[in-house]
Amino acid sequence: MVQPTAFLAPIIHSLSISELEILPCALLVVNGEGKITSLLKDVNPNEARHILDRLNFPGIKINVLGPGRFLIPGFIDTHNHAPQWAQRGLGQGMHILDWLDTITFPNEARFQDPACARRIYASCVDGFLRQGVTTASYYGSVHGEATRILADICLEKGQRALVGKCNMSRNAPDFYRDASVEQSLRVTEECIAHIRSADPGGQLVRPVLTPRFAISCDDELLRGLGRIAAREPDLPIQTHFNEAEQEMQATRGLFPQFDSEADLYEHFGLLGPRSILAHCCYVTEYEMERLRALGCGVAHCPVSNMTVGGGFMAAPVREFLRRGIKVGLGTDSGGGFSSSILDAMRQAMIASHAREVMSKGQDKGLRIAEVFCLATLGGAQVCSLEDGVGNFVVGKDFDALVVGTQGGDQGIMTMVEEHDSLETVFEKFVMTGDDRNILEVYVQGRLVKPSCDEGAVKH
Repeated sequence: MVQPTAFLAPIIHSLSISELEILPCALLVVNGEGKITSLLKDVNPNEARHILDRLNFPGIKINVLGPGRFLIPGFIDTHNHAPQWAQRGLGQGMHILDWLDTITFPNEARFQDPACARRIYASCVDGFLRQGVTTASYYGSVHGEATRILADICLEKGQRALVGKCNMSRNAPDFYRDASVEQSLRVTEECIAHIRSADPGGQLVRPVLTPRFAISCDDELLRGLGRIAAREPDLPIQTHFNEAEQEMQATRGLFPQFDSEADLYEHFGLLGPRSILAHCCYVTEYEMERLRALGCGVAHCPVSNMTVGGGFMAAPVREFLRRGIKVGLGTDSGGGFSSSILDAMRQAMIASHAREVMSKGQDKGLRIAEVFCLATLGGAQVCSLEDGVGNFVVGKDFDALVVGTQGGDQGIMTMVEEHDSLETVFEKFVMTGDDRNILEVYVQGRLVKPSCDEGAVKH
């Protein structure tokens, strides 16, 4: 339970990919369960207390945001490798399979040590909360104990998360892969049971099936994961999909019976409305149609797409959106150089402008309002959480950020001038702000920053 609170504040949130709602003065009420019970627009600040009394909220605390401050929904990271938190920025420019063998697999193998897992995962979750990531879809390592530790830390610190044990039965070094298909599936089931026991209602933390990619999983393992998915249709699934040419060539060599990765994953029962497909840089017309028809979601990771993998990979995000395919943003952790969703938003715009040139103007570049939607409501849709989070619709959980832009809140973002509209201030924050402008972070109504960041500014 949290203290019921009303926020009298400017509010900005997405109602859809094409509709950004900007409310200069709104009254938002959060109940003791952390849910939004009222959102009143165009409120006269002097009448806020009277309005709350009329709504039968006498004596409720009113949090009034000062000049230059506003509320936005929490950011959602749809693709993140939690074990790579301590290796971010290493191996930039390498081809994907070389990067895995040289940098990533040796690093992730360290998570066999529970003490290492606790230390790095605690820093990881704190770091993302500090940057306003209220929800993350996490790949763990292959280790069951470390994956359970990650889920426990998310729950303890109050971050909403999907957490999955990484499945890898082949094409990885002996020191870092599952001992057998049977062991991989057994440990996966143990992690699912542990997460559900720790958070029975799935209020914050939920399990997710996590075959790393087809290269690291043989037929038997994919078939076993498909059986789990069929038995539990509400269980999310995450994997990498058409990430880089080197990866795609290796996949075709291992699975010559399939003409596409879409056919491969669909054959094993791993494509559907709860599938989170990371990257999707190279997608054929046929695969586009399968993703649309099956309701799959795309985790767009523009920073890592351009720094690790081998080439400047500008995913066809505009085409995904045109076809009604769900799209969210991911930081990818070690695969890129930044853990910031703000950076992912900016890089998504850059990638989309490159795509506009590549498509000879057919795929128009993304706008700020669109990438903001991908970072919030779009991410919720990809993670199948849109009924509960992603914007400030009444009935959803209050996952929110208090953003500050003036005076001591300014940091290094573009200075705010007296004549700037709220929309202009928002644009300056998205394009030039950072975690210093994120003053408070709420998940399900609970304040989780500054509790994880004692240096944060309170108001």
